[in-house]
Parts: sequence; structure tokens; C-alpha cells
Amino acid sequence: MKIAGFGVEEWLNVHEREAKYDLAQSTITSFTMNELKELTKADSLYDQLDEQKMNYGWIEGSPTFKQEISKMYQNVDSDNILQTNGATGANMLAIYSLIEPGDHVISVYPSYQQLYDIPKSLGAEVSFWKLREDKNWYPDIDELKRLIRPNTKMICINNANNPTGTILDRKFLEQVVEIARSVGAYILVDEVYLPFDESVDFAPIVDLYEKGISTNSLSKTYSMPGIRVGWTATNSELADIFRKYRDYTMICSGVFSDQMACLVLENKDKVLDRNKKIVLDNLAYFKDWVEKTPKVSCVFPNGVSTSFVKLDTKKSSQEFCQDLLKDTGVLLVPGEAFDVPGYARLGYCAPHETLTKGLEILGEYLQDN
Repeated sequence: MKIAGFGVEEWLNVHEREAKYDLAQSTITSFTMNELKELTKADSLYDQLDEQKMNYGWIEGSPTFKQEISKMYQNVDSDNILQTNGATGANMLAIYSLIEPGDHVISVYPSYQQLYDIPKSLGAEVSFWKLREDKNWYPDIDELKRLIRPNTKMICINNANNPTGTILDRKFLEQVVEIARSVGAYILVDEVYLPFDESVDFAPIVDLYEKGISTNSLSKTYSMPGIRVGWTATNSELADIFRKYRDYTMICSGVFSDQMACLVLENKDKVLDRNKKIVLDNLAYFKDWVEKTPKVSCVFPNGVSTSFVKLDTKKSSQEFCQDLLKDTGVLLVPGEAFDVPGYARLGYCAPHETLTKGLEILGEYLQDN
């Protein structure tokens, strides 16, 4: 099996530890253990951890985990929730379970690279459904109608999109469902970025389509990437298919990770209140900075934690990001990591002090480069 290098991960694997001002991440400011403990008033947290036997634990996720996740959807039984190693594990599980050589897959592009390069590596033909900046990074439904084929097996979407932050709303997704249903295609949607903009009518794909596959995790919206917990939410038929392939790829997330996941989920409202404030406050600051700063522009995201800025520089965006990090300690992800040169992913949901200082430095550096 041959597969391309994972652009964004290869960049971060090499450079994220070098950063003094990390504006590359799309997680909402990560919790420390003590911050989570204080927020949730979990005074006995460490005592509970001390009492846990470090065996395999619940293979598919504990009953509490599965029940709490099922509450996020309208009609998904808790038995159809499968715990995975982050959303990357969830996407891998779904694609590995369903895609075969000769299948046709349509993927939004640019997007999270898993969603098109894993199908390619399995022998599928992949067509790109392109996001366009002049359409505010929104895809064209008529283009999807032209791309769909009788043998289209799956449509892959990142909603909200990584890196642009674009959200496909309920009405638009219902059109996608109609097209997919016409050929019996699955729709896989990576939904790790929950929009905090209340004007957006967001809907999980599993609530809209009988062959919809919602993948998600606690890494972005819930600020706990360190526990590596994600999930798939599907109908019962798909859950049974996934179980077989999951046994080959994962076994379990582990006792500690499941316990932390349950703590977050049982206190979801507190976590989301904290994160909504971070997102909206930082986004307001970021918008003001873009409007005042020459040589940068952005189609602003709808209250999700990733943005894609256009850079007017003398260098390629990759060279610019490399020099920016070396000279100042500010880290962005160059657009080349998403096959879109001239841009950079900017994670504005860093701690506010990091954001303000990082943007100040970035604005000054842009003037000379």
C-alpha cells in the first residue's frame, strides 16, 4: 500500500516543539488536568484514578461514555457508538471498513488529508469537490451532481472544514443527502469542530441520512486532545461492520482515557461555556487584527477554532512559515500542507496572551517579507 505523506502532521511533528507562540493548532486552548478538575469540581478525581486497575477496560467505550455521546444525536442508540483513537481513528475505521479497490470516492478539497488519501491508498478513485475562496470557501452543489457516479461509494466531508472553518448547514447537507441516496453512497462527515455561531443551523450527518457516518472527538471542541478519544456514530448495521475492523486496528482507548472522557462529557455544558467564550472573544480580536493588518486577509470562520489566512508575501507560504518560526518563534501551518500555497492555517483559539503576542509579531514580520 502506498500513501502520500500527511502534510499537516509532518509539519507539526517537526516544528511544534520549536514554537514560542503556537498559532498552528486548531484545538481550543487545551485543559491541564488541574484546570479540568477545578472546572468540573471533581475533587476526588485523582483518588478515583488511583483506584483504577489498568486493564483493557471497556473495549468499545464505557456505558457512560456511549450514553453521553448518544445524547449528542437525535436517533443514535448508545450501542451504535464506538470509541476510537481520536477522530483520526474514527475516519480510518470507517474508510478501512467500507472502501475497496475500484470504488469511487468524492472528497471535499482542501480538507483533512485522511479523507482523500486513505481511500486512494486502498485503490479507490478519488474526485475532488473543491472549496473556492471566491465562494467563501463553500462548495457548489451542482459540481457534486456532476461528480457523482453510479459506483460512488462514499462522499467525504469535513464539517466544519479544516483548514478553512467553512460550515455546511443543514439545508445544504440535505441536498448532499439527496444526491448520495440516488446512488446509495455513504456520507462520512468529520465533525470535530462544533460551531459556536448560533446563527448556523448545524446538523450531524447521522441525523440526516440512514447511511450517514458522523465521526468526532474530544480533541478540538472539548479541548482534550491528550486523551486521544473519538468515536463513530452510525446506524446499527454500520456499527456491526465497524466492530469487525475495529478489532484489527484498536482494541480499546484505555481506562484512563475513558474516565477522562466521561468527566468531560458529564460536564459538557461547563466545558462548552468555557470554550464558547474563548472562541468568540479570540475571534473578535483576530478579526480586528486582520482588518488592521496589511498583507493578510481571511474568510472568517463561523465560530469554529480554525482559520485560513491569505498571505501577501515575497516568498512561498512554506518558506515564509519556516522563516517566521526560525526568526520569531511564531508557528503557523503553511498552505502547502493542504495543497493550497499562498495561505496558512492560523489557530486563533490559542491562550489569549499567546494569540495577541503572536499576531503582533506576525503583523510586523509580514511588513518586511
